[in-house]
Amino acid sequence: MNRKAWFLAGALALLIFTAPPANAWGCKGHQTVALIAEKHLTPEARQLVQKLLGDSPMDPKLRRWCGNATTDLMVDASTWPDDVRNERKNGPWHYIDIPRGKHKGELDGYCGPEGCVTRAIEEQRAILKDKSSDSLKRAEAIRYLVHFVGDLHQPLHAITNADNGGNCVPVKYFRHESLLNPLHPEREDFSPNLHQIWDTEIVERDMEISNPLRYADELDEKFRAESAAWEAAGIHVDNWAWESHERAETGVYDAFPEKIGIEPDTKLKSCAENNHMGKRMFEKHLAVGETYQSNAAKVAETALAEAGVRLAMILNDAAKTAN
Repeated sequence: MNRKAWFLAGALALLIFTAPPANAWGCKGHQTVALIAEKHLTPEARQLVQKLLGDSPMDPKLRRWCGNATTDLMVDASTWPDDVRNERKNGPWHYIDIPRGKHKGELDGYCGPEGCVTRAIEEQRAILKDKSSDSLKRAEAIRYLVHFVGDLHQPLHAITNADNGGNCVPVKYFRHESLLNPLHPEREDFSPNLHQIWDTEIVERDMEISNPLRYADELDEKFRAESAAWEAAGIHVDNWAWESHERAETGVYDAFPEKIGIEPDTKLKSCAENNHMGKRMFEKHLAVGETYQSNAAKVAETALAEAGVRLAMILNDAAKTAN
C-alpha cells in the first residue's frame, strides 16, 4: 500500500474508530427517553428534579460528546454518565452481560464485582430517595438514573454472546460496508457492528426528519394505551432486564436469516479472542436492509417508550419520600 493509501486508511480509522464511547441509544435516543419521562412526572418529582439538577450544575469544562448543554436539565443529564465514564471508571454500570440462551432467574451471577446496570439503578435510587444524602450525590443519582434506565432498555446492554454485547459482530448497514480497523487489525474490530447500529443508526433512521422532542411526542402518543399497563406493573428492575434480554434474542440475533449460534459464556478482551470471534462473524456477511430495519425500529420504539415511562416511575417514587 502506498503512502497516500495508508494516510486515507488511517484517516478513515480515526473517523470510524475514534468515536465517542458506546452509548446505548446514542445521543438522540437518550434524549428521547428523558423527554418521554418528563411527560409522566408528578409535580413533586418535577420539582425535585429541577431543584437538585439546578442547584448542582455540571462542570462547564466537561467535554460533552453530545454537544453543548441544553436548557432542559433532564435532557442534558441524559448523556452525562457517558461523558464521565472514563473519569469515574463506571463502564460496567452501563450494561449487564446475561449470556444468550439464559432465561428468567437471579441476576446476581451476571453482575460482576465492578457492578452492572441493574445494581447501579438500585444503588442510585437509594441515594436519591435519601433526603439526608449530599445534594450533589442526589443530583448525580438523577443523571445516572436518566441514563441507566435508557441503557437497560437497549437490548444489547442486557445480553452477550461472547461478542462484547454485539461489538464483535460486523454488519453491513444498508450501503455501509463493515470495515476492519486498519490501525489495530489484530483486534478484529469492525465498524459498523451490531452494537453500534442498535445504539444509534436504527433509532436515528427511524426518527427520519424528527428531532428528539418531536420523536418523544410521537412515541408517547403511539404507546399511550400501553403506558398505563407499564405503570400498573410497578418498578421491577430485574424483570426489565430479562425483557430486554429476550428482545435481544428475538429482535436482534434471531432476526437475521443467517443463524448466529450460541457461543460459550466468555468475556472477551478483544474480538480476536473466542477463536477469532470478529473474523468468524465477519465471514457470515450479516447485512441490515429495509426488512431488518423496519422490525428493529418497532422493537426500539417500544423499548424507548418503556424506558421513558419507567424512568418517570422511579423519579415519581423517589419524590414521595425525598422532598
